[in-house]
Amino acid sequence: MSDDTAEPIPVDAPEAYVNRELSWLQFSRRVLALAEDESLPLLERVRFAGIVGMLHDEFFMKRMSGLKRQIANRKSSKKRSLDGRTPGQELDACREQILRQLDVLSRLFREGLRPALAEAGLPIFDYDEVPEPQKIHLREYFRRSVLPILTPLAVDAEHPFPFISNLGLNLAVMLPQESGEAHRFVRIKVPGNRPRWVALADGSGYCPLEQVIAANLDLLFPTDPPSAIHEFRVTRGAEADVERVEDFNEDSALRAPGSIVEQVTGELKARRFAGVVRLQVGAGMPRKLRTWLAAQLELDHRDVYPTAELLRLSDLGDFEDDSRDELRFPAHRPVTHPRLRGLDPGSSSDLFDEIARGDILLHHPYHSFDTSVLWFLEAAAVDPAVLAIKVTIYRTSRDSPIVRALAEAARRGKQVAVLVEITARFDEAPNIAWGRYLEKEGVHVSYGVERLKTHVKLALAVRDEPTGVRRYAHVGTGNYHTGTARLYEDLGILTCEPRLCEDVAAVFNELTGATPYRDYSRMLVAPHAMRAQFVELIRREAEHAEAGRPAGIRGKMNQLHDPEIIRELYRAARRGVPIALGVRGLCCLRPGVPGLSENIRVYSIVGRFLEHSRIYHFVNGGDDAYYLGSADWMKRNLDRRFETVVPVDDPEAREELARILETYETDNASAWDCGPDGEYVLRRPASDEPRRAAQEVFIRRAREERRRARRREEVPG
Repeated sequence: MSDDTAEPIPVDAPEAYVNRELSWLQFSRRVLALAEDESLPLLERVRFAGIVGMLHDEFFMKRMSGLKRQIANRKSSKKRSLDGRTPGQELDACREQILRQLDVLSRLFREGLRPALAEAGLPIFDYDEVPEPQKIHLREYFRRSVLPILTPLAVDAEHPFPFISNLGLNLAVMLPQESGEAHRFVRIKVPGNRPRWVALADGSGYCPLEQVIAANLDLLFPTDPPSAIHEFRVTRGAEADVERVEDFNEDSALRAPGSIVEQVTGELKARRFAGVVRLQVGAGMPRKLRTWLAAQLELDHRDVYPTAELLRLSDLGDFEDDSRDELRFPAHRPVTHPRLRGLDPGSSSDLFDEIARGDILLHHPYHSFDTSVLWFLEAAAVDPAVLAIKVTIYRTSRDSPIVRALAEAARRGKQVAVLVEITARFDEAPNIAWGRYLEKEGVHVSYGVERLKTHVKLALAVRDEPTGVRRYAHVGTGNYHTGTARLYEDLGILTCEPRLCEDVAAVFNELTGATPYRDYSRMLVAPHAMRAQFVELIRREAEHAEAGRPAGIRGKMNQLHDPEIIRELYRAARRGVPIALGVRGLCCLRPGVPGLSENIRVYSIVGRFLEHSRIYHFVNGGDDAYYLGSADWMKRNLDRRFETVVPVDDPEAREELARILETYETDNASAWDCGPDGEYVLRRPASDEPRRAAQEVFIRRAREERRRARRREEVPG
């Protein structure tokens, strides 16, 4: 049967889907391609290589550990993924893909990055390559700054195998025995509070810390110098699943305030001792020692990953040299939004008056977070007319000016309520600390909704004005984090539109009052009605297409996995709706399949900034509908998280969203197109076509915006 007469694939058939785990690893491969790209500045390539190492660590902790748990469970071991694989088949396929990427990464470091760093005057030396005078310095550094920290842990009849912490570097030290019997095993943990890349005294390069330690262990074992030293590292699963607090007791309402904090604290402790899912060893480690280590850690031989290069290449992300700006991307300084630029930064009323003139759409990191969102919160904290402030904190910076502003507002007698999501994966501990600090400052702190992760990005200021009390809100796609606001691409709206602000207030009341609210007039709110509303919007486009009216769907998101949404997109595409989706990470939809998804394009933008915003556009018969918010089209976002997506009605904001989507869709240099097989291909400009990398375009626009503003300021008034 020819392809033209083949039966179309059913929308719920396994063949209609890309495997979730393998699609995620495709994203990791796209980042690895940036590290390989010789047209990029050298230290940026080194940083991307470190990001790949970090992504692999996270994948093992979250996804590989989850697959191993499913395999160990009799019931779930037979359960099949969307694309029809068992957990065992998924694990094998992921292991194969990871090994391929590790091979590329190791070869890139050995043959590409390391020689390039040496040529640039920033070599990473092996200890044996370090000039003798510099070895004297390294030995003194070890004696003074490292040796006092080390704790050797032996394994013998009186000393059991020690606990090996997650992601740390370790040395397996083999010491000779006087009896001539087998060598003694001693484990030494490489201290994580010392720089991984030890600078040589003359500034001529760096040496890995573990090699400095290994070369000088005669100072720790003066009578029995080691006969062999090998590096190893373990990865433990994130088994304390805090995304859904399943074990929270039914009588939780009767428990003392803060009990969920105690529970999450306990789960963090449990995570430290979670099962090992990966053992990484230096390629020179003898097979007998590898096998013994794997047995001590209760690992299968397939969970042992030898590498000929340095372990923990994620530390390349910390390889810095502040004096070599020419090896970095050109500095980008976010610009103040044009409507905020001329305002008096000391006048809070100026800011609120400008928001009252109309919604302000912010695009970070091109628009400055500090002179917009941070200013909004700091202005609200000191403005005498502001009566109350409410904010959600999912992740924030270590020395957060936002947290300081909220504390200052409470000290000034304002009503301040903060929803701190303490189950934000890997940020639980700092969020607990922030919550406790704010409580001591008099802030009303809530810790999320039972059994749901609170992922909304909302801030609300309530102001007493001559015409009455008015609400002002910020609705965003990113966290209130001044650090990541310079590294992540995100969107936000400053608004005082009454119905939208009323919805924002209702969200906070539901979050802090634990009372469900259903009558949101403007917002799409998960887990209440967001799923049904998105399905309705997709189906409406299909009706427009069949009736011959303008139709189309454009989306930008981090991940796409939800089976129901994917099926609806397939059905809409079959009914003639053109669909273009920018999905940064994993995407389980299979685009461009005849009879199923010819009308669907999927692409991914990967660049210097992490694409993080979510935009949804429905052509709607010519009456375009735009939305932005915190939710991806993932089952967890629609069913197991508190999420908000808001309509964008302001004409200027809608025009800007259209320009943003158009810029991404016409990217010909940093966009990767997904094929029907789930593989991605990087777009390249034609020989007669100018380069259009979306992030570079946005940076140029921001600079042009700054120049225009300066010219206006120079014109005599």
